[in-house]
Amino acid sequence: VSSSRRKARKAYFTAPSHKRRIMMSSMLSKDLRAKYSVRSVPIRRDDEVMIVRGQYHDREGKVTQVYRKKFRIHIERVTRDKANGQ
Repeated sequence: VSSSRRKARKAYFTAPSHKRRIMMSSMLSKDLRAKYSVRSVPIRRDDEVMIVRGQYHDREGKVTQVYRKKFRIHIERVTRDKANGQ
């Protein structure tokens, strides 16, 4: 693991799918953390998640898709309107 910013960014953006899975991990709630003795797990489809950052923070929903190529997850009932109103 390099401490170079350039190499770290290159490794992040060119990471293969099996490494992106680990990068796209999420923290567990306190009760689940105690139950499984683990701090975070990779996100999967059908997981119940709570958004903690951005416009939709404090909303909960179910993961419908994990888009590893774009480092995104899609959550039920969390959609953004297009700029042209469609």
